[in-house]
Amino acid sequence: MKASELFIKALENEGVEYIFGIPGEENLDFLDSMRNSKIKLILTRHEQAAGFMAATYGRLTGKPGVCLSTLGPGATNFTTPAAYAQLGAMPMMMITGQKPIKKSKQGRFQIVDIVDLLRPITKYARQIVNGNNIPSMVREAFRLAMEERPGAVHLELPEDIAAEDCDERIFDVVDFRRPDADELTIQRAAKMIENAKMPLLLIGVGANRKRTSRALTEFIEKTGIPFFNTQLGKGVIDERNPKFLGTAALSDNDFLHCAINRADLIVNVGHDVVEKPPFFMEEGGTKVIHINFFQAQVDEVYFPQLNVIGDIATSITKIAKYMNDFSNWDLSYYQRIQTEIESHLTKYSQDKRFPILPQRLVHIIRENLSDEDIVTLDNGVYKIWFARNYKCYQPNTLLLDNALATMGAGLASALCAKLLNPHKKVISVCGDGGFMMNSQELETAVRLGLNVIVIILNDSAYGMIKWKQEGMGFENYGLDYKNPDFVKYAESYGANGYRPENDENFLDILNRCLGSEGVHVIDLAIDYSLNHSILNVLLKEKTCIL
Repeated sequence: MKASELFIKALENEGVEYIFGIPGEENLDFLDSMRNSKIKLILTRHEQAAGFMAATYGRLTGKPGVCLSTLGPGATNFTTPAAYAQLGAMPMMMITGQKPIKKSKQGRFQIVDIVDLLRPITKYARQIVNGNNIPSMVREAFRLAMEERPGAVHLELPEDIAAEDCDERIFDVVDFRRPDADELTIQRAAKMIENAKMPLLLIGVGANRKRTSRALTEFIEKTGIPFFNTQLGKGVIDERNPKFLGTAALSDNDFLHCAINRADLIVNVGHDVVEKPPFFMEEGGTKVIHINFFQAQVDEVYFPQLNVIGDIATSITKIAKYMNDFSNWDLSYYQRIQTEIESHLTKYSQDKRFPILPQRLVHIIRENLSDEDIVTLDNGVYKIWFARNYKCYQPNTLLLDNALATMGAGLASALCAKLLNPHKKVISVCGDGGFMMNSQELETAVRLGLNVIVIILNDSAYGMIKWKQEGMGFENYGLDYKNPDFVKYAESYGANGYRPENDENFLDILNRCLGSEGVHVIDLAIDYSLNHSILNVLLKEKTCIL
């Protein structure tokens, strides 16, 4: 059997459905072997978008998404998606081509050591030098990509290795169970929570598992403990729950931090320090119990007093069984601050000025989507407003990046989300800066016949940095640009383009797009004029005395 055929069989054995990417001449044996496979090639217009789609596949399914590129410049375009998956704990496999390694007549043309380049930002990066090693290397790569914490892996398939004959052998996919935390640690955690006066539950990205979601819901129902989440923990528990306080969209100074700073114990479930900190620990301050699949990485702002390491769902269920006495708790302050938080977050939801305020945009989108529908974000200052104001009712219904926090991933994530969830509405919200970094994937969306809505927040500037610039007292400089006509741009790809003129018109257009098929691009003027006054001034001047 040809090595490239064996590679495809090994991927089929792992349950691979799609390969996202752009093949080059070094991938032609692989491409030909794939032609008769049940694996579908999703051809993209940039390798970066292919990597983002593969990472999103991993994020939504728990199985590695696979992406393909040629050597050299094609492979170097995978570096950002590799970091995106690695920091975001998304299982992903990258397959790259290479010139022949046994004999080549092209010198060093296009040769970059991609394996060494990707090694620091992956869990596993190897060049295949013998076709007979492919089955074991694929199995090991998939195992590592899914092992806690999940991440990116890479295999390089040289042109001559792909074409060589080898023996057919496939390794079985072996199931595994995560170990449980020891009983003494479980009992100690339960006692610490019972003995606390004002405990809080924090839900992070590692808790985004179906079993963990159920276990946490039952834990909250039994104990009545108030909870909040990180940006990547949104939706793990239905945020309409009466015990939900909010999302830590900022690291400090938000109204939510009034509650966080009053807590004497935070039960931190599934948090990963690669995510922007939801709070800062201080010596002698609030105690923290770290519940996760792996130990806490200690730094200046995070040094938990107890690690509960093992399967998270099992740990939560066992802790709940040992907890029966809540007489020491006083949660009255949390009830008061919850009202204050809700009042603040809804203040501008009915403000119909135009260009539109981000708070109003969030409200409109939430009101017009069902529980299961999906919003994907690129990266910009609007991400803070969505994290704070958009309530998620189910897991993975707001896809944002709070680890690498890269621009350019939002549109690609939406395409993958729609591919996997054809029955759900999918809206991609992008800043004009982030959208233009991978806007060419509109062609991919049209070609695949995907029904998606892209809302471009148009302020003709890098709005996040302008907000930071103003907050630091600097003059406005160097961050403004001009955009193309996004309506004509969308139409040139065969998509539908719209430019709302007022609040009512936007609502009209959005409902029309939600009720029709095709790719819809809405060029929406955004008003960020309140960012500084709210996020930099109001929050720092607030008082937490209620």
